[in-house]
Amino acid sequence: MASSPCGNSNFDSGLEIKTRSVEQTLIPLVSQITTLINHKDKPKKSERTLAAIHRVGQAVSVAVGRFVAVGEAIATENQELKDEMGQACFEARRAGDAIAQLTDVGSAAPSPSDGRVTVFSDRTGMVKAARLLLSSVTKVLVLADRIVIKQIITSRNKVLVTLDHLERVSTFQEFVQIFSQFGNEMVEFAHLTGDRQNDLKDEKKKARMAAARAVLEKCTMMLLTASKTCLRHPDCESARINKDAVFHRMRCALEQVIEIVTEARSCGENKILTASIYNGIKDFKSSVECLRENLYSLSPQSVAGQLEALVERTEDFTDSAYTSHEQRQAILGLCQLARQDTQQLVHAWVEAQSVHAKEPTEDMELSILKTCQSVGDLRRELHKAAVGRASDLLKVHGEQLPLRALKAAGAEGNLEAVAEYSRTLTEQKEQLVETCRLLCHVSGTEPLEITCIHAEETFHVIGPQIISAAQTLALHPSSKIAKENLEVFCEAWESQLCDMALLLREINDVFEGRRGDKRPYLSLPRPGKHSANLKTAKAVKLDAEEQTSMAKLGLELRLLSSDVDTEVEKWEEQEHDIVRQSQSLASMAYNMYLFTRGEGLLKTTLDLFHQAEVLSEEGLQLCSSLRTFSAQLVDEEKSAVMTEMEKLVALCQQLQMGAKTPVQGKTATFQKVDSSIQTTRTVLTVVLSLLPFCNKLNRKYKSERSSLSSPQDWRERQDSSTPVKEEGALNGKNSNGFGVKSLEQHMAGLNLLESK
Repeated sequence: MASSPCGNSNFDSGLEIKTRSVEQTLIPLVSQITTLINHKDKPKKSERTLAAIHRVGQAVSVAVGRFVAVGEAIATENQELKDEMGQACFEARRAGDAIAQLTDVGSAAPSPSDGRVTVFSDRTGMVKAARLLLSSVTKVLVLADRIVIKQIITSRNKVLVTLDHLERVSTFQEFVQIFSQFGNEMVEFAHLTGDRQNDLKDEKKKARMAAARAVLEKCTMMLLTASKTCLRHPDCESARINKDAVFHRMRCALEQVIEIVTEARSCGENKILTASIYNGIKDFKSSVECLRENLYSLSPQSVAGQLEALVERTEDFTDSAYTSHEQRQAILGLCQLARQDTQQLVHAWVEAQSVHAKEPTEDMELSILKTCQSVGDLRRELHKAAVGRASDLLKVHGEQLPLRALKAAGAEGNLEAVAEYSRTLTEQKEQLVETCRLLCHVSGTEPLEITCIHAEETFHVIGPQIISAAQTLALHPSSKIAKENLEVFCEAWESQLCDMALLLREINDVFEGRRGDKRPYLSLPRPGKHSANLKTAKAVKLDAEEQTSMAKLGLELRLLSSDVDTEVEKWEEQEHDIVRQSQSLASMAYNMYLFTRGEGLLKTTLDLFHQAEVLSEEGLQLCSSLRTFSAQLVDEEKSAVMTEMEKLVALCQQLQMGAKTPVQGKTATFQKVDSSIQTTRTVLTVVLSLLPFCNKLNRKYKSERSSLSSPQDWRERQDSSTPVKEEGALNGKNSNGFGVKSLEQHMAGLNLLESK
C-alpha cells in the first residue's frame, strides 16, 4: 500500500491500492491489528483486558485462515499466479499463527510483584508479525485484482476477434449470426468494465473509463446500421467511409479501457494532462498566498512568469471568432488589471526583501489581496463566457434544424442540398468543439476536464459520420437501411448534446461550490418483505440491442432526476417531507439510469424490479405528504395539486403492480424492464411539475402565516378551505399525466441540467 488505511506508515507494504474493494477489505484487518499494537505499551493487563486481546488475536487468526483458503483456491484456478499467490498465502498464514500465539492466554506469564498477567513481552515479534500479515494479505488481494484485470483483457480480446470477423463479412446471414455473438460479448464487457469503473479510487481514471464506455455503448448501434448499409450498398464509397470510422472508434475505445485497467501510458493521456486556465489560476493564487508564510520561497520573476503563462491561455477565448466584442474587451481588461496588481505585488515584495523582512508588509499584504481578487474576477469572466456560449448553443442546436434538413434532403436524393446542409452542420460542429475546449478551461476538476475532452472528440467524430450517412442516403433514397443508419447517427449527436447539458450543469455546480456526491439510496433486495417475489423470479441477461434501447430511456431518466434535484434545491425548507421524498425518488431513478449503462448498485433485472417497487412506495408516501400539504390551500390551488397527485397515485400503483407481476422468458423480461423505466420516467415528470408549484405555494402561505395576527386567524383560514377529497377519489382514475416529451422535443427546451 502507498499508505495503509489507518494512516500508519509502519505497515507500508510497498503496494499501491487502486480499488475501493481491496481497500475496504483491508480496513477491518488494519483496525484489529492496530488494537493489538496499541496495547503493547501497557504490558500488564487485567484478566478482562487479556481476554479481549486474546479474542481479537484468535479472530485475526481465524479470519486469515478463511482468507488464505480463498486465495489458495484462486491460485488453483489461475496457474500463472500459482507461485506468487501460494507464497503470499503461506506468509499470511504464518503471520496469522504468530499473532494468535502472541495473544494466547496460556503463553502469558504472571508478574512476580502483583500477580497480574504480562503479555506482548516480545514486542519486536508482534510488530514483525503485523507487518508481515498486512503485507502478505495486501499482496493476495492485489494478485486477486490481477485476475479481474485479466478477465477484462480476455473479454476485450474476444470482442476484438469478433469485431474483425464482423468487418470482413460479405453476406447478411453471416453478419446477423456474428453480430448476435458480438452483442453478447459486448454486454459481458460492459458489466466487467462497469464494475471496474465503480471500483476505481482515482477519479480521473473513472472519468476516462466512463468516456471510453460511452463510446462503446453508442458505437454498438452505429456499427449495426453502418455495417448493414455497407452490405446493402457494397459499391457506395460514403457507406464504406461511414462504417470504417465506426470500427476505428470502437477499437480506440477498447484500447483506452485496457490502458486504464493496466495503467499503460498513451499519447491520449498527454492531452488530458494539458493545463487548464482554472488550474493555472489556482496554482497562481496558491503561489501568491504562500508568500505570507515565506517571502523567500519564490522569486518575483517566477510569479510574474506564472501570470504571463496564464494570460497566454486566455487567448483561446479572446482569439475565438465566436467571442463577442464585449466579452473579449472584458477578458483583456481583467488580464491587464491582473498584470498591474502583480507588478505592484512584485514591487512591494522586492522592497520587503531589501529590508530583510520576515513577514509581509502592509503594502505587500494589500497587493496579495488585490492580485488574488483580480485573477478571481478573471476566472469568473471566463466561466461566464464559456458557460454562456454553451447555453446559447444548446438552445439553438436543440432545434436540430440541420439534422432535419439533412434527413429530408437525403430522402429526396438531393445531393446539392445535402452538401449545403453538411456545411451548416460542419460549422455547428466547429462551434461545439471549440466550446467544449473553453469549458475544459473552466471545468474546475480533472474528471470534468476529461469529460469535456470526450465531448469535444465526440462532436468532432460524429459530425463527419452524419454527413457520410446523409450522402449514402442521397445516393440511395429508397434504401430503408440507409435511412435508419442516418437516424442512428443523428440520435448519437442529440445524445451528446444531452450529455453536454448535464456536463454544463456540473461545471456550474463546481463553480458555485455546490458539488457533492448524490446521497445514496441503497435499496437492493433484502430478506423479508420482498423475498417471496424474488425466489420465483429469474434474472435474465439482456443483449446489446436491448441495452441500447434501454439506454435512451435511461438518459431521459437521468435528465429528469437532475431536474428534480435542481427544483428541490430551490426550497428553503430542505427537511420538508415533499423535499425529502422527491430527493429519494430522484436518487432511485438515478440508480435505474445507472442500470441501463451496466453500472451502479442494480446488477440484475431483479434488482431493477425491486427498485421500482420501492420507488412506487416512496411515491405513494409523497402523495400522502401532498394531501396533507393541500389542506392549507384554497380551492383552485388545492384542485391543481390534487389533480396531479391523483395522476401520481395511479402511476405509482401501476409501477408497483408491474414490478410484482411475474414474467417468464427473455422477451417478457425486457418488456417489463422497459415498462418499469417508462413508468418511472412519467412519475418523475409529474413530480417535476408539482415541485415548483408547491414551493411557490409553500412560500406564499409561510409568508401569510407570519403576517397573521393570531393562531386563531390561521385556524379559521384552514377551516374555510375546501375539504380534502375522500380517499376513494384517488384510487381508481388512471391518467396520462402531463405527457412525456420525446427526446427531440426535450432537447429543444434544454436549459442547465444538473449532473450527478
